[in-house]
Parts: sequence; structure tokens; C-alpha cells
Amino acid sequence: MALHKTGLRCLILVLLCVLSGCMRVPDGAEPVTDFELVRYLGQWYEIARLDHRFERGLTDVRAEYSLRPDGSIRILNRGYDPEKGEWREAEGRATPAGEAGEGRLGVSFFGPFRSAYNIIALDREHYRWAMVCGPNVNYLWILSREPTLPDEIYDALVDEARQLGFPVDDLIRVLHDRADSTDD
Repeated sequence: MALHKTGLRCLILVLLCVLSGCMRVPDGAEPVTDFELVRYLGQWYEIARLDHRFERGLTDVRAEYSLRPDGSIRILNRGYDPEKGEWREAEGRATPAGEAGEGRLGVSFFGPFRSAYNIIALDREHYRWAMVCGPNVNYLWILSREPTLPDEIYDALVDEARQLGFPVDDLIRVLHDRADSTDD
């Protein structure tokens, strides 16, 4: 019985360590400070991303962030799958992570498993664009309030990401040419 309890404790400790690794910030990257979550809420268009199976092949990708009654953030990600001719959606939940005023969220689309959402660049004056990364350099998104982003801003964000070690040559520019319709 004592071995069983010890084994269970070790398993729990290992799981906690694994899960907490999902909440880190990549080496060299730093979340923005003086972050105002309320200003960040609303719709964001995905301008570019590193490829992952959960978004593979999608165009017209956007996310809507809204406040829930319990204080957490509702995330509704939506993209068009041109191969299947249909819109795909995923709903998640986020909560602030890190220090107060730090651009970090813990995001979950799959039950209790959270992953890092680190805002590492942001238009501080108008919250018009952002660059977000996950727990390592394999997760990167460039976002905008509009379906396009001026080239000079995009290029500056890509240069910043390159300096931080992100594989920016693998970025996928996201096409936005479909009407924003849920009727499809």
C-alpha cells in the first residue's frame, strides 16, 4: 500500500511538471507588460502562423475573445477548411497567468490541460496587432484586428521573432477572402 501511494504521488508530480512546462515562455521572449485584458478582447484575424495539425489547411482564421461571467475569457476560434468546404470552430477558455498586467494567459481547449498564450509584441497605443507565442519556439501567431497587416509592421514582427529564435521561414500567411458567415 505504501508503494502504491508513493507511486501515485510520483505520477502526480510528473504530471504537474509536464503540465507546467506547457505554461512557460520561450527563452529570450518576454510577455508584454502593462497589458490591459479588456482592450485585448474582441475579434482578431490570424495573419501568419507556424503550422500545427489543429489549424492545418485552414484559411480565414480568426478568434473572438470575450469575458465570461466568472471572469475567465471565452475564446472562439474559427477557420475555413477549403478541402471540405466548411467552417471549423473550436471553443476554449483562458485565464490570466503570470504577474498582474503581464500579457500571459493560460488557454485550454481540452479540459483541464492548459497551454501558454504569451503576448510578446503588441500595438500598445491601439491594440491593433499582436504577436503571440506558446511555451516554445514552435508556436507563433501574428494577429491583427483587420484581415490584413501593413507590410512594414509584419516585417518588423517577423524580424523580432527571428531574433528570438522562431523558425520564421516556416510561417504560413493566412488568406482572408471569405465572407464572415456562419451560414456555410
